[in-house]
Parts: sequence; C-alpha cells; structure tokens
Amino acid sequence: MSTVHPLGGAEALLADGTTVELRPLRPDDHPAVLDLHTAGMSEESRRLRFFGVSRNAPRQAADRLCGPPRTDLLALGAWVGEELLGEADCELLDDPPETAELALAVADRWHHRGVATLLLEHLVHAARAAGVRFFEADTLGGNHAVHQVFADLGLPVERRYAQGEVRVRVPLDEGDERYRSAVDERGRTADLASLAALLRPASVAVVGVSRREGSVGRTVFGKIRRGGFAGAVWAVNPHAGEIDGETSYPSVRALPAVPDLAVLAVPAGAVPGAAEECGAAGVRALVVLTSGLGAEEARGLMRACRRHSMRLVGPNSLGMAQTDPAVRLDAEFGGAFPRPGSAGVAVQSGGVGIALLSRLAWLGIGVSSFVSLGDKYDVSGNDLLRWWEADGRTDLALLHLESFGNPRAFARTARRVTRSVPVLTVDAGRSTAGRRGAASHTAAAATPTVTREALFRQAGITATRGIDELVEAAALLRSQPLPAPRGAVAVVSNAGGIGILAADACAEAGLELPELPPELGELLPPGASVCNPVDTTAAIGPNELTFFLRALEREEAVDAILVCLVPTALGSTPAQDPVRALLEGPARRRVPIAAVLLDQQVPVRYRTCADGGMLPAYSDSVAAARALGHARDRARRLAEAPSPPADAPDCDRRAARSLIDGHLTAHPDGGWLDPLSTADLLAAYGLPLTTTVWARDEHTAVTAARGLRRFGHEHEVALKAYWPGQLHKRALGAVRTGLGTDGEVRDAYREFAERFGPQLAGAVVQPMAAPGVELLAGIVQDRVFGPLVVLGAGGTAADVLADRSARLAPLSERDLTTMVDELRSAPLLSGHAGAPALDLTAVRSVLARLSRLADDFPELVEADLNPVILRPDGAVCVDARVRLERRPSFDPYLRRLRRPAAAEAE
Repeated sequence: MSTVHPLGGAEALLADGTTVELRPLRPDDHPAVLDLHTAGMSEESRRLRFFGVSRNAPRQAADRLCGPPRTDLLALGAWVGEELLGEADCELLDDPPETAELALAVADRWHHRGVATLLLEHLVHAARAAGVRFFEADTLGGNHAVHQVFADLGLPVERRYAQGEVRVRVPLDEGDERYRSAVDERGRTADLASLAALLRPASVAVVGVSRREGSVGRTVFGKIRRGGFAGAVWAVNPHAGEIDGETSYPSVRALPAVPDLAVLAVPAGAVPGAAEECGAAGVRALVVLTSGLGAEEARGLMRACRRHSMRLVGPNSLGMAQTDPAVRLDAEFGGAFPRPGSAGVAVQSGGVGIALLSRLAWLGIGVSSFVSLGDKYDVSGNDLLRWWEADGRTDLALLHLESFGNPRAFARTARRVTRSVPVLTVDAGRSTAGRRGAASHTAAAATPTVTREALFRQAGITATRGIDELVEAAALLRSQPLPAPRGAVAVVSNAGGIGILAADACAEAGLELPELPPELGELLPPGASVCNPVDTTAAIGPNELTFFLRALEREEAVDAILVCLVPTALGSTPAQDPVRALLEGPARRRVPIAAVLLDQQVPVRYRTCADGGMLPAYSDSVAAARALGHARDRARRLAEAPSPPADAPDCDRRAARSLIDGHLTAHPDGGWLDPLSTADLLAAYGLPLTTTVWARDEHTAVTAARGLRRFGHEHEVALKAYWPGQLHKRALGAVRTGLGTDGEVRDAYREFAERFGPQLAGAVVQPMAAPGVELLAGIVQDRVFGPLVVLGAGGTAADVLADRSARLAPLSERDLTTMVDELRSAPLLSGHAGAPALDLTAVRSVLARLSRLADDFPELVEADLNPVILRPDGAVCVDARVRLERRPSFDPYLRRLRRPAAAEAE
C-alpha cells in the first residue's frame, strides 16, 4: 500500500485535567501493550475486548500492534510517564484506503476519564489524512461502555445487530460541525479542570523568596500575604529559615502540605530543577516569573510540566491575580492589588499589563482575574476565554496578545464567548507594509494587518488600536446598553463648533446622524438649532437639557446620544451647570449615552448618576465616537443569526488529492503548478477557469486556436507564454490578446520563442473573454493563521486600488455576501448608473469553492485567480496560478497542548 503514515505525537488533557502523551506505538512498546491487555484489564474487560477469554489474545494483540512498521496500520497509545493508559488502532482495508477496522482498549483504572474519546479524536484525524472515510468495528451487544464512547464522539454511528454482536460503522467525513462541537465541549471540560489549581488555588508556594527587600520573589510573597489570600502561603528558600517574619522552607518537599500553585522566582538555570521538584511533589500549576530562559532550560521546564500534569503561565510573566473573595490571590509584582470586579484581563507584556490595570483602576473597573501570559509556553488567551466564560463572575474580557498559537481554535472559542461577553483586544503588531516582492497579487494583499483583522472580525472581537482606545470602548460597553445595529447618533452640544467636530468624529467612525423632528426645538432656548448636530446654545439650563434629552431618547430615529458640554460663565453655579442634567437621569437608558466634557483632564472617567450608575465621560469627541462605533459593531454582530458554513457542492476531493500528491511526489520542494495541472485542479472544485489548451510549439498553437473557433468560442484568442517559475507574465510581455487569424497566432508564438529563448516551455491558448468587471480572488495559507481567502478589484488595478476584503477559511454563507459588500467597488457590481447588475451568485460560488479547496488542502499555499471577469450571466477566470508546498495535515480543532518553539528539541 502507498499510504503515508500520518500519526504524530502530541500532549493533551484528559477530562480531569491530567496531561497525557499521545504517540504511535513502536516495537519497543511491546511489554507495555502486553501489560495493558493483561494486568491493566480485568477478565471481564478482556472478554468484551476479545469476544471471549483467550490466554493468547493479549500477546497476539501486542504482536500485531508492535510488530515491524506497516503502512496499513495506524496504532496510537496514550501515556502518562511510562504507563500506557490505552490504545486505539485501525487497519486500512482498501487501496486506496476508504475503510479501516477499528479496535480500542483502555486500562480499567483509567475508565471514565476521557482516554478513549481522546485517542479516537486523534485517530480520526490520522485516518482522514490517510484518505479513510469509514471506521468499522465489531463489538458485543453488552459492551455498553464502548457504545457510549461511539455515541459521545460526535460523528454519526450506524449499527447492525446479529447474534449478540454489533457491527458499528462511523462515517468520518460527515457531521463536521457536530463533531467539532463535541470535541470543543470535551476540551472545555478538560481545560477548566486543569486551570482550577492556577486560578482558584487553595494553597500557594513562592519558590525563590529572597531576603533582599525589593526582589521579585519577596515582593510577590508579601503581596500574597497582604492581599488576604484565603489559603496557606509558604516561602521556599534553601538558605533562609525565616523571611519577613514567616517560616521559610528549604524545598517544596519540605512544605507542610502540597501546594496547588507554585510561583517560581529563581534564576533561569534553576527553573527546570525547581519545576521538576514541584511536579514530583504533586503541584498542579506553575507561574514562572523568570525571564531569559535558554533553549535547554525551556525544554526542561516543559518536560516537567507535561510529565507531572502542571499547567504553566509564563515564563517571563508579571504574575497573576484572582479577586474572587473566596480566593483573593495577588501573585504579581505590579504596583497595586487589582480592584475586585468583573473584567477578565490577559496580557503578554508585563508593561502593558501594568498600564492597563492602572487605567482600569482609575476608571473604577474592577478585575475578576488577571494573568500575565509572558512568553506563553502553555496557558493562552484561548484557555482564559474558556475560564471566563464559565467562572460566573466575568462580564468583560480584555486581551493583549502579541502572538497566536492556534488562531482558528481561538476564533472558534471567541465566536462563542462573544455572544454573551464583550471581548476587546489591542491589535498589536499592525503593519502598513505589505509583503513586498510577493509572487502573486493575493499574497501581496495578505498582510499581517489584513490577516489579524479577519481573525478578529470573524471571532466577534472588538479590536482597538491602543490601550487608551481599549479602555474607552470598555467604559461604554460595561456601563451602557448597546445601540441598535443601525448606529444612528444624535449629537447635542452647548457650543456649535464643538458639535460640528463631534459630528465629524461620528461620521469617521461610520455612525449615522439622522434628521430630528423640528418640534424638538420647542424644548430649547431661543436661537438654538435642532439640526443634527443639535446646538442648544450656552444659555440652556439643567432642567431644559434634562427634558430635551428625555424627549430625544424617545425618538425612534435615535440609537445613541453623544452630549458635548463646554464650561461657560453662564453655568458658573451648580444650579446652572448643564452637566447636572446628565447626572440627574439614570445611567442606563433606552439608548446608550456618552458625554464629552471638554474641561476633563483624563481621557475617560465615570460620572455617578442619580441612580448610582456610571455614565462614561470623555475628554475628546473622537474617543467617544470611536467607543460608540465599537458598540454599534457589537450590536450588529449580536443581531446576526449564526451562519452555516459556505456550501460548495460537487467538489471532487479525490481527484484534487491525486493531482496534489502527484505533483509533490515529482517535486518534493513544491512549486507552481503548470497551466494544465492548474486547470485540472480548479476544475475538480468547480472553479470557472476559461477553456485552456496547451501548445508546445507554434503549429499546436495555431491548431488549438482553430479548434476554439470551431467549437463556438470567440473569434479571437489569447496566447500566453509559459516556463517553470514564471512570475507576473503580463509585466514580462508574455501575453498577447485579440489574435484573430492563424498568422497572428503564429507570429505571436514566434515572438515568444525569440524573446524568451530556451526557457520557453510552451504557451496557453484561450478564447478571449467577453468584457465585464475584473476581480481578484485567491488564497494564501498562513503557517499560523491558516488559509486566508481574498477578494478584491482585479486585473491591472489589483495593486493600485488595494480594494480588498479578506476572511479566514472556512467561510460562512454570510461571509460570501459581506466580502462582496465590503469592497469599495461593490456599487459597480450591483448595477451602477443604469448598468445591468452582475451575477453576484457566481462570485459567491467562487469564494465558497476557494474556501473549501483551501480548507481541504493545506499544501495549497497560494492560489491567485486574476482576473475573474464578472458579467450579468456569470463569472470566468482567465488567468490562474497555484503554488503547492508539502505541509503536514493540521486540524486546528484537534485537542492538544501548545508546543512552544523555544522548547522544541534541537
């Protein structure tokens, strides 16, 4: 058989938070496999596994699973240290493989901890990568545990009963969303179990508490004690018997009890040993404050954490804090204990963490939990989103992430969490520079900024451009109701010029300013203007402003109110102060209200209203308008019903797989497909490439052009020179269009041969396409973010106009529409100035098929369809380029723990 062995190693969490290693079984695992099937399983378990009691069955199983390597056998084991907890295997029955015979065994003492489902998830991934479409297995009717495992897996299960036995058949390529949801739910359960020792510890040890005042370890130890931690806290220092009036212990082993959490503040070289000591003692979580770990130290730290099932924050962490009154843990060396509250905060940079906590404290927003992720070897933003979703305290999540380990898994979690909790982030690492020198227009469009924006948009995350903007948006989202998705704002000011500036700021934030009823002017002083923005004049008093705002709030055309007030001599006494009008009403109204107070010295603060609620007040109208824009965007996302995956019927995945495998076998280093292979690949996924004929010489080119005319294509043809490694053929003068006669085709080919010489491999002959609007559609596979699908203005305008929209695959049905609508050139596609509307269904189909192609084949690292000519009667691509590269099969939703690059083996 020709199957490539797709199993790899990984670490993952069981349902109780235990870390297990998953790896293929090897010949030297024979004793462990035999022990699993003998000492590890009761007689009843062996009867259910082998359909009877046989002394030879365990040894035969070990011989089969641990014999010489076989390409038709996938066998995976789950390990804790040297103990084999269970194994799952399948034998491929066909060539090419389509069905595999499945077997499964778990040691009795590890039952009901999720071993079987975890093994099966990874085996499903490996089998799919090998081309398997079905698992089949024979089980006894009374083997309820195994039937429950199949039922819980999330894939459809077909059963046939006969004489006490059940033939189970599991289609692997059906029910993807249900399966992913089941995997995700198991991942959430395991994650929460593993994070409890970190975020709700009953006891803490600080390892490396120095006698020196101001040292990191001593500072953190002191903050834990002074912060009122509800559990026991111990200092560990082998050279001091007492620190700050408290007993110091020489080692973790010498502590009176095993701590749930250990905070490490030791030199980099001592970190691996300290981590190993903690793990051996039974510690379940580490926060490593130490920075500057080398590669060997990083590997040692990760080995200890994985071996002993410890979750890790850091290294290079500022620390963490949990304000739950039942815990009150402040294990970080920032300036002050975070104020208790309901905002979850996670940052990678300690400096950003200190700045963010300071601004939140000034604003009065309290924190439910704070984690400085540091170098993020293990615990990530995805873990914390899951924790905040379930902790019952967090109603606002603030993130500062400089990198993503698994963006698609993060986006899936965030998409669910943001339905109930606003998630805000600072979009760190933006770049205005594109990928200079990119080989295709699509790659040039896929800048880091575009990719990150696509991630945040699809995940429903509110992305801001700095800490101040983050806090400004959080202040509004936390204290005010959301506006209607339309986002129509009434701007009210007691100074006309300030109101105009505020109106401009609203327009720049994408907010509407609706017309207001003229009768509202009856509530304003003489000389006031009720046009939006409303100029109340400086003569307005508190009572008049109160009545006017209440009336404005009742207007159906108004979704939000922005009030800008500037101090004047007319409001020199409290009774004349118009700010009082804002504070006499309730803080939360039917529509959100934001104040701009131009005499305010801080960017944003809360003002207390009569009902005790908080009204956000800004010093600048631009900040207030931005915050309202973010609130409007969140309202729009919440108003959208979940969208199903984009539909791309009749895709021939097997034909595409055969073509891709064949090319990579012939070209192990990958590269660009030749024109005919490109045409075949796009045809397998129903992508509308124009008729393409390959010509190796001028005679073949002339014959091909005649054939195209004979079969009803346009009278004129295009001729495109080709050679391997060719880039941007039009810029190289390798395209001739409008060739109407045999002589013109022959002359064009001869010109190519003379101009390009021996490198010319031949030419492509295509019919001339009817005119239409030229678009660019393509794919770029990012090694971190996965496949990005790009749509934009095409042809020669592709790079000049930079009119593009992008989404990470897989696309949803809504993405197909919004990607088109976001283009600045969208009016041209919908029938502008009396022109006929173009076939938008056709361009949506192109996007759906590109998404499916990119999601199915990570080896397809770049595809550029430019131009795609869109007309009222459909779409056709007249030029396409595809680049392949050997990539491992990667399922972003497969449960596994992070493997940081710094800790990878050399």
